[in-house]
Amino acid sequence: MMTKTIALLILTLAFCACSDNKRSDSSSSADSTATPVRETESPSASLLKVWETDTLLTTVESTLYDPKASIIYASNIEGHHSTKDGKGSISKLNPDGTISQLKWVSGLNAPKGMTLLHDKLYVTDIDELVEINLADGKIVKHYPVPGATFLNDAANDGSNVYLSDSETGKVHMLENGKISLLTQGMEGINGLAVNNKGELFILDGKGLSRYTKQDKDTQVINEVVTGGDGLVILDDSTYLASRWQGQIYLIRNGKEQLLLDTQADSSNTADIDYISAQQLLIVPTFMKNKVVAYKLSY
Repeated sequence: MMTKTIALLILTLAFCACSDNKRSDSSSSADSTATPVRETESPSASLLKVWETDTLLTTVESTLYDPKASIIYASNIEGHHSTKDGKGSISKLNPDGTISQLKWVSGLNAPKGMTLLHDKLYVTDIDELVEINLADGKIVKHYPVPGATFLNDAANDGSNVYLSDSETGKVHMLENGKISLLTQGMEGINGLAVNNKGELFILDGKGLSRYTKQDKDTQVINEVVTGGDGLVILDDSTYLASRWQGQIYLIRNGKEQLLLDTQADSSNTADIDYISAQQLLIVPTFMKNKVVAYKLSY
């Protein structure tokens, strides 16, 4: 009887041990299947430096890529940012970072934001919008902007040119050769961009927002990236925004990710632009007197 009891006890212990091993194996299997789930999550965006120009672009404030001519325009303040001293200029760069023409246009004051429309380059210059002929680099016309004191960025919707005034908090519009006021009351306004639907996007002290002309309504998209400088629209829900102090953010579905911070190097990140075919972000460094290009992965 004792022998049977001992045998039964041994069998029971063996069965329990086998069951524990099965539970252990099942747990390991569950853990191993959790890793692929995490791997399928969207990876973070990143920037990789590709090239930089020589330090010949004095106080370079803005960059703008012309896909038709395969040229990057760069605006150089050179003098004081709000003084009419005639020192400002526009340079032409190649997409590989070499300087094609250092003084393509000269005699400006403090040129900043730029936009291309109908074979013309439009540049903000303190209190006026300057129209430049792309064919020969000659200044075609000056458009004085009433009450403007610090015109900054520029954008267009295929017909009209929009320009921001950082000091007065206004957005002006060039329509059919005439300047008019579009909206006002936007503190710290700077960056402008228009999507393929003709919607205007704005960077100001409140963050990134969409402005609707028809009902004069402003919809905030992101409230973290405040005081932005340059703005690029990648798609319907993805944007690149720079802060002059030295930061560049990716904003996707309203959420921001810091891609670059060069504040420790005292390298500014002013009015950026983007070459979509190469996924190349073009960054003017202002006081560092050069343009730097980064490959974007997102």
